[in-house]
Amino acid sequence: MNPSRPVTIKDIARRFRCSPSTVSRALNDHPAINEDTRKNIQEYAREVGYQRNEVSLSLLNKKTASLGVVVPTISNYYETAVIEGLHTVLQPMGYTLNICVTNENYLLEKEYLSKLLSNRTEGIFLSVAQETYDSGYYEHLENVIQRKTPLIFIDREYEDFQTSRATVDDYHGAFAAVEHLINIGYRNIAHLKGPNGLTVSEQRLKGYIDCLKKYEMPILEELIINTNFNVESAIVPTKRLLDMGSPPDAIFGVNDQVAIGAMRVVKDKNLKIPQDIGFVGFDNSPISAYMFPSLTTVSRPGRKIGMEASRLFLNQVNGSGDFLPEHIVLPSELVIRESSLRI
Repeated sequence: MNPSRPVTIKDIARRFRCSPSTVSRALNDHPAINEDTRKNIQEYAREVGYQRNEVSLSLLNKKTASLGVVVPTISNYYETAVIEGLHTVLQPMGYTLNICVTNENYLLEKEYLSKLLSNRTEGIFLSVAQETYDSGYYEHLENVIQRKTPLIFIDREYEDFQTSRATVDDYHGAFAAVEHLINIGYRNIAHLKGPNGLTVSEQRLKGYIDCLKKYEMPILEELIINTNFNVESAIVPTKRLLDMGSPPDAIFGVNDQVAIGAMRVVKDKNLKIPQDIGFVGFDNSPISAYMFPSLTTVSRPGRKIGMEASRLFLNQVNGSGDFLPEHIVLPSELVIRESSLRI
């Protein structure tokens, strides 16, 4: 045998002067093969480093046990927690997760979905990219539906598709965050919002606006500025807010990263947190508890989202009769820390 070439069933069959089908049955512990023969073949296969060709097996049984997970980023705690939740449920069942990161790019998302379908992926978990929302093109998602491949939205969704989804109650989380600031005594509250069109951004903006309306506080457009979820995107907007004639006395960040970036700018201006300006973020990322001062935030159960999304997938593939999409909405929870507790 050529040492640089993988060992095949045919190689083992030649060694034992038997048919490849006999070797295959022996490797699978088939009782029709003599026990001594089975053991000898299995031991030899281990010695020469034989590995089963899972691709060929999947072509035979028409199952790949492969799943796609398409997310905008894995640099944030929340996305990795979602993936951990998926892995916790699906890996013990024999599924392999293929993680695809779009970096918010529409064309990359489209390419990933096409490749996953070509590789006969059994299901796809998708958090829609920002550029997909901006473009308004969803044919690549329609292709997944037409192929009858289960498509599960995680966190970010597109409402016009009849498919299952697992999301977090962003609206009430944002409402609770702003209400907390109002109850503490803050009155000029700014919002560093996420990109336009994203469900999470719009739901958190709606929670912010509705809470201000409830308390009959003015909604000022100049206090609502877009960011892109990362630390750097908060720098310029925060500087603009602080340079206003009546700067805000509190900032609600669309996520913890944005809030942390804004806190850096405020500290550089020698303003005190929370005495001069209060902060609330969103996500409850691990770093938020170790900031100085620690960051008040809204907790999203990322791991549970992944586990619930796994259940939605399993319900779909194991169900009988017509498929009825399910929508799971998990509650968010306000976590109060130092950055908003003005004394």
